[in-house]
Amino acid sequence: MALTRIQPPAVADVREPNFRNIVINGDMAVAQRATSATSITASGYHAIDRYSNDISSAGTWTISQDTDVPTGQGFANSLKMDCTTADSSLGAADYLTLNQKFEGQNLQYLKKGTSSAQSLTLSFWVKSVLTGTYCVNLIDQDNSREIDKSYTISSASTWEKKTITFAGDTTGTLDDDNAKSLEVLWWLGAGSNYTSGSLQTSWGSTVTANRAVGQVNLANSTSNNFWITGIQLEAGSVATDFEVVPYDQNLQRCYRYYEMMADGRQDADAIIALGFVYQTNVISLAYQWHPKRSTPSISQSSGTNYFRYQRDGGTEDFDSIKIYIPNANTGLIYSDDNFTGTDDENGWAQINNAAAYVALSAEL
Repeated sequence: MALTRIQPPAVADVREPNFRNIVINGDMAVAQRATSATSITASGYHAIDRYSNDISSAGTWTISQDTDVPTGQGFANSLKMDCTTADSSLGAADYLTLNQKFEGQNLQYLKKGTSSAQSLTLSFWVKSVLTGTYCVNLIDQDNSREIDKSYTISSASTWEKKTITFAGDTTGTLDDDNAKSLEVLWWLGAGSNYTSGSLQTSWGSTVTANRAVGQVNLANSTSNNFWITGIQLEAGSVATDFEVVPYDQNLQRCYRYYEMMADGRQDADAIIALGFVYQTNVISLAYQWHPKRSTPSISQSSGTNYFRYQRDGGTEDFDSIKIYIPNANTGLIYSDDNFTGTDDENGWAQINNAAAYVALSAEL
């Protein structure tokens, strides 16, 4: 399979999206949070950017950015899921999925909910120790509608390319906003609540029992691994060559949803921001983040002397930082009420422990 680069749109095509691939980070190149996350038993974003897992009582997992990729296809990374504690008998309500979610305002060109609604084609490379039937859902979150398809992994531990086309949906327009509207979801394990009906291969209101009919249980053995890469979701009924996005552009697109500001795992002295002491015991630092989808939340580690302020008069260590976040697009202020510096001392804040980090999240 040849790889193609994105091209500037022709004059006649300026109304079309700049990126053919709706999926962000389809080649698994960006992993700001971690290249490996262990002992995963709960839902959330764990490793590779833009991919979340929904997990309910379905084993324990290591989720990582791996270098096992299909030969000769131009990929360097894959997302790997490794079962470390098995659950061979899922309860009726148990589930294990991999997901990516999309803003409605980016998808208006699909004309969903009209007589001109476009079909969508999903293509990806996949590999697993466990062969059999796997299910994929395309979900309209605005209107509680979905379409479900299945694919087969035929050969154990062998990379296979899958292509699935979903018909256009003439019912239910997607909201033109920055909220979650569309989601693509890969099932990896499903209890009987999700498998007891008939697979819903045409668009319709979501029926829980129809979502993952025939799905194998990847959690049934600690020998099971699952890899995926080269994911592309595009308008039309033809799977085109994977759209190569340069790493810097890929990272910028990921920043809209998550930004690692400083990470001691990468640099134990990483600088967070420049600042000054604006009154006794309080430091002020300005950080201009990349524009976010919405007002971000802060995540950080905390511990004894995790952070340090380097100033004119010396250094001051402290355990955590307080953060003021005015909105989605402007800088934020750091302060620590236990700081003992002198007014107007210039300096900077930095990580002071390899376990420390500060990040912003505006995930869907």
